Amino acid sequence: MSSKEDERVLVAPTELFRSIGTFQGVLTESLDRYDPLFAPGATRFMRRGDAELDPNFKQLIPYVVFTCEQDGKRLVFAYRRGKGQGEARLRSKWSVGIGGHVNDGDLGDAENAFDAGTKREIAEEVSLDANIASFARVGLVNDDSTEVGSVHLGVVCRVELDAPKLRSNEPDLLEARFREVGELLAEIDEAPERFESWTVFAMRDVIARE
Repeated sequence: MSSKEDERVLVAPTELFRSIGTFQGVLTESLDRYDPLFAPGATRFMRRGDAELDPNFKQLIPYVVFTCEQDGKRLVFAYRRGKGQGEARLRSKWSVGIGGHVNDGDLGDAENAFDAGTKREIAEEVSLDANIASFARVGLVNDDSTEVGSVHLGVVCRVELDAPKLRSNEPDLLEARFREVGELLAEIDEAPERFESWTVFAMRDVIARE
């Protein structure tokens, strides 16, 4: 049994999520309504192998999107998931999100395991050679139409950089580079199956509307 299956990851009850207000796709308004999902009294750590198959819980996943502007063009960092990526159902799909599971090791001395896990995931997956102009939670992504989405809740965080200078630390972030937002949106419209669903939602409902 793989160590990833035994990892203990942060989850919140799906019933609590539904009681606040379920939705399909991206939510970008009144995000503070969902703060109870992240409260220590609501969350718990659960064996990942079990959480991936249990729709009674939503794994809370940071989904960090890096954007910037250069020569009047809006750019977004994108990559294609390699075979070494943990979630087999997403391999070879294009993504604009950096992130992953928050685990019990992220709790430490931090009051908020989710925020600590977000910072860890960024540091593990990429190296920034630019300054962060802004960092904000801009949306929640829920996709109950897929097996992956039904047991996850994405928290979209947009990081605006002052230059397109970011390096991948992961060999399985293939073809990683900044791409024009319009170009990527056109590819999504033409062949959405090439992209993971969270990227389709984030690009169409968050990035395209900024």
